[in-house]
Amino acid sequence: MSKKNKAVIYTRVSTDKNTQETSLARQEEELRRYADEMDFQILGTFQDQHSGYEVERDGLLEMLDFIKEKKVTVLFVQDETRLGRGNARMAVLHLLQKNGTTVYSLNNAGPLTLNEMDTMLLEILAIVEEYQRKIHNAKIKRGMRRAVDNGYRPELNIKNRHNHEGRERIEVPIEEIVNLRDKGLTFQEIASTLRGLGFQVSKATVHRRYIEYVESLEH
Repeated sequence: MSKKNKAVIYTRVSTDKNTQETSLARQEEELRRYADEMDFQILGTFQDQHSGYEVERDGLLEMLDFIKEKKVTVLFVQDETRLGRGNARMAVLHLLQKNGTTVYSLNNAGPLTLNEMDTMLLEILAIVEEYQRKIHNAKIKRGMRRAVDNGYRPELNIKNRHNHEGRERIEVPIEEIVNLRDKGLTFQEIASTLRGLGFQVSKATVHRRYIEYVESLEH
C-alpha cells in the first residue's frame, strides 16, 4: 500500500565546517527511517549549516515556501533546536502553526511537545497578528471611505474588479493612482485602497509610479 501521508525533513548544524556534513547526513538518515516507520512519504529534504539564532537560512526559507505551496502538514526534525534557538525558534514555530504544519521530533518520538511558556507565547503571537489584520483592513476601509467621500467611484473606474479565477492582479492602474492622489489621499492610503480592490501594490510602488507619471508630463 502506498504511503498517503506527506511530509518534509529539515536538518541543521550550527557551522559550515566539513566535519558537520556527517552530522547532517546522519540526521537525515535517522529522520527518513523514522518517517518510514510512521508511514510518511517524504516530499523534500532541506538543510542548513547556520546558527539557529538567525532566520535568514536558505534551507529554512526554501522549506517554508515549499510547505506553503505544497500544503505539507508534517515536518520531521531531530529536535526543536534544529528549527532554531531563542526568538528565531518561536518565529519559525509560529509560521508553521499558521500553515497548520505539525512538527514531529525524533527526540520526542512524536509531535513536538511545547512547554507552557512556549504555548502562551504562540497564543499571544496569534492574537497580535489577528489584530494587525483587523487594523490593516480598517485602514483599507478608511481609505476607501475617504476616496468615495471625495467623489471617487471604483465601480466606474476599475475594470474587471471581480476576479473570478482568483488570480492576483499585478498591474498598477496609474490613472487610479493619479485620481486618488488628486483626491488628497496619501501614498499609503492609495496602496491600501488599491489592495482592497485586488491590486497587489505597495506604498513604494505607488509612489514610484506616480513620480514616473509626473516626470513624463514634464518632458
